[in-house]
Amino acid sequence: MWENILLELLRHRGKIIGLLVGFIFAYLVITYGFWRTFFIILCLYIGFIIGKRTDDNESLRAVIDRILKDR
Repeated sequence: MWENILLELLRHRGKIIGLLVGFIFAYLVITYGFWRTFFIILCLYIGFIIGKRTDDNESLRAVIDRILKDR
């Protein structure tokens, strides 16, 4: 029984993740306002990009230089 429920949830994982992201975004907008929420999401995105690049064995210095050089 639980296996069937888990398999059904896994079949719809994109929808479930989308609902959770939408709920979190709505909660943040209601709690902090749009611009503060936007700033939080921007900081999370920048942190994700830096973390991803360091996971790919790039030095943090090279990552920051590349980000600043693009501008």
